[in-house]
Amino acid sequence: MSKKYVYLFKEGNADMRSLLGGKGAGLAEMSNIGLPVPPGFTITTEACNEYYESGLDFPEGMLGQVWASLKVIEDQTGKEFGSPTNPLLVSVRSGAVFSMPGMMDTVLNLGLNDTTVQALVANSQDERFAMDCYRRFIQMFSDIVMGIEHYEFENVLVNTKETLGVKYDNEIDAATMRGVVEEFKKVVKRESGREFPQDPKEQLVMAIKAVFSSWNNDRAIYYRKINNIPGHLGTAVNVQSMAFGNMGGDCGTGVAFTRNPSTGEKALYGEYLINAQGEDVVAGIRTPQPISKLKEEMPAVFQQFVDTCLLLEKHYKDMQDIEFTIERGKLYMLQTRTGKRTAPAALRIAVEMVNEGLIDKNTAVQRIDPAQLDQLLHRRIDPNASVEVLAKGLPASPGAASGKVVFSADEAEQMADDGEKVILVRMETTPDDIHGMVKAQAILTSRGGMTSHAAVVARGMGKPCICGCEAIKIDYAKEEFAVGSRVFKKGELISVDGGTGRVIAGEIPMIDPELNDDFVTMLYWADEIRTLGVRANADTPEDAEKARAFGAEGIGLTRTEHMFMAQDRLPVVQQMIMSDTLEEREAALAKLLPMQQGDFYGILKAMQGLPVTIRLLDPPLHEFLPNIEDLMVEITTLKLTNGDPEVIKKKETILKKARALHEFNPMLGHRGCRLGISNPEIYAMQVKAIFYATAQLIKEGVDAKPEVMIPLVIHAKELQVLRDQAAAIAEEIKVETGVDLPVSIGTMIEIPRAALTADEVAEYAEFFSFGTNDLTQTTLGFSRDDAEGKFMHYYIEKKILEENPFVSIDQTGVGKLVNIACELGRKARPNIKLGICGEHGGEPRSIEFCHNTGLTYVSCSPFRVPIARLAAAQAAAKERSAAGVDK
Repeated sequence: MSKKYVYLFKEGNADMRSLLGGKGAGLAEMSNIGLPVPPGFTITTEACNEYYESGLDFPEGMLGQVWASLKVIEDQTGKEFGSPTNPLLVSVRSGAVFSMPGMMDTVLNLGLNDTTVQALVANSQDERFAMDCYRRFIQMFSDIVMGIEHYEFENVLVNTKETLGVKYDNEIDAATMRGVVEEFKKVVKRESGREFPQDPKEQLVMAIKAVFSSWNNDRAIYYRKINNIPGHLGTAVNVQSMAFGNMGGDCGTGVAFTRNPSTGEKALYGEYLINAQGEDVVAGIRTPQPISKLKEEMPAVFQQFVDTCLLLEKHYKDMQDIEFTIERGKLYMLQTRTGKRTAPAALRIAVEMVNEGLIDKNTAVQRIDPAQLDQLLHRRIDPNASVEVLAKGLPASPGAASGKVVFSADEAEQMADDGEKVILVRMETTPDDIHGMVKAQAILTSRGGMTSHAAVVARGMGKPCICGCEAIKIDYAKEEFAVGSRVFKKGELISVDGGTGRVIAGEIPMIDPELNDDFVTMLYWADEIRTLGVRANADTPEDAEKARAFGAEGIGLTRTEHMFMAQDRLPVVQQMIMSDTLEEREAALAKLLPMQQGDFYGILKAMQGLPVTIRLLDPPLHEFLPNIEDLMVEITTLKLTNGDPEVIKKKETILKKARALHEFNPMLGHRGCRLGISNPEIYAMQVKAIFYATAQLIKEGVDAKPEVMIPLVIHAKELQVLRDQAAAIAEEIKVETGVDLPVSIGTMIEIPRAALTADEVAEYAEFFSFGTNDLTQTTLGFSRDDAEGKFMHYYIEKKILEENPFVSIDQTGVGKLVNIACELGRKARPNIKLGICGEHGGEPRSIEFCHNTGLTYVSCSPFRVPIARLAAAQAAAKERSAAGVDK
């Protein structure tokens, strides 16, 4: 018995998503709960994968199952595929496991040919409708299946409408539409060298292959890449009997959400078109009507639709994205899936569903994409700013942005890669524009509605978007758009406000966002659930205060070298480096001591009651000196222009020192604890500054909790030497000030040897902080800047690495070292604190790894603290769900 590759809708259910795809599972589930779904079947994702594995051949037995299932559909509908009197027409749609709106292909009205279209005319008593269906089918099939450019057919339509003097496709009369069909067939013959396929079975086979192939089209691959969707999942194919929304005034089609996907408001949200097919709504060819207006035109259908939406939301316990068709006054459901939403909407929906008793807190925190929270941390237009509003469109995706106008996705990508901020302006976007949409600051379209491609994709990305702004007239050839008498050319600055739909001239001032009540509630729930601590990386009191405001439970990394780069300090730092004797160096360090003490005082005070991990100086000293090549140019120029001899002498001295300190590989050179071993006076000054600041704060009644971190150790003896020095200084200051100082000394694990000998290192460390940026570099043997700039993309493309290890932690390599170090560290010191302070500390998948490894905390940039809090809660919630425990 051959493997089962085809499932009738009634044979599937929502739990078969990985096999049937999201669309197929949704159709099956709706069928099973008794909703009006046109009958059909799903070809599995396994069939797609085997199609690729076999060199683009269908799996054995698959087509036989297709024809058998098609016979069942014929029996259910009373129609026959290819019949000259009562033909069954079908749609062929993709359906990936994870929603990829607009990225793959759909063919409608399949089964039409020169014979069956006449049957459709007779049965519908509407020649215009039948010919409209046929021209749509030829256009879609030829584009998607035969590779004939869409615009070849659009040109015919545009010319036809201009000749008739009409604006929309549905204004073309029957006789003219018959002529359009003939012209379309001529385009097919001219462009492909063959007649348009007339055999419905051949059409179906070709369409299934095309949908399978669309899994690996450029836009689908790009979408999967930016959304971290695995490439091995494949797509299902859904074959479904047609329901026609374009048969007249009692027909229509639409897309709706059970709640507002922009704001989260509990109200039906969507659009529809009378006398139209589905692609008319999402393609933005005609501007649709709001779903509420359907109540006036078809009250009974509207009420049935409202009841259906309520049923689906209650059944799935989440907001649903629904496609529907009305044929001769009867409602048909074509799709339900979890609706994409903005971050504010996601938060509001999750919080309200908990309050409504639909879901629990454990489920609610897992409903929020941590990366989406970035949307709430972006700027918005300053309400006090004076703005020149050029036009107003539909507020399709909230947020605001300014940028230079561009009219193509390629230009958007190129200019953005060159460092420009751009706004992509199009009549409407298509899936092929995805690369430009990713790079643009915002999207503006002159056509389309709130459920158009541009709107759906922009909302998913968290980008501002305005759609249906009909006041702007775009001229692609001239690369400009006009608003009345105003003309804006490529490269001119505009701003968009996706929350209000305003298009504004020029660049406008923005302000930082505020966390709303839903955000605060969600983070409160997250803090109840998570077990992993969240700290922040902060180098200034201002950053520390910001981190605390975002809920940080301490500072996991203060990089003291950043304090040395200030303009008023750099000369003193350079004086210290240029010193020829220990006395000269200590004199310079004495000047730095009060500066550093002030730094630590401010940060410790801002974080009073919470721990602050302060890393002693890490980079090599030459980084504080001018670039050697720049110095040589300056000296040469001064000599050629008879410059001041004293200035020349001073610069030559600096050049000599810079050359002496130059290293071939500074990352692995004289830095971190190696600097502290060879120049103990530098670390001594920093330790004094830390404990003098601590003593001062304690005397003032502030609970200061410093943690001294010694970087780049490779050997326990390094840490022993530097720990002894730091502990001795702390004891001296304790005696001097009469203050009982809290002393916590630990190290940064960023070299494999330190991880592998962590039990020895732990004898001298109260805590480990994993510096995963350097640990990744030293483990993989990659220089981050070189790898990301020169060859990393090849490794990702060729699947040598699944993802950039500097973005998400390499769990099988670097992660294994972290696990070893944690295990050995706890063995030697059971109460050791374990943290991570590299950039991975703010990345959700890395945070889940840290939770599973049993780390004490993660540390990240202040603005990513809310994301880390939520991601840590999700890791704990996922663990509880797997164990069957609710919170």
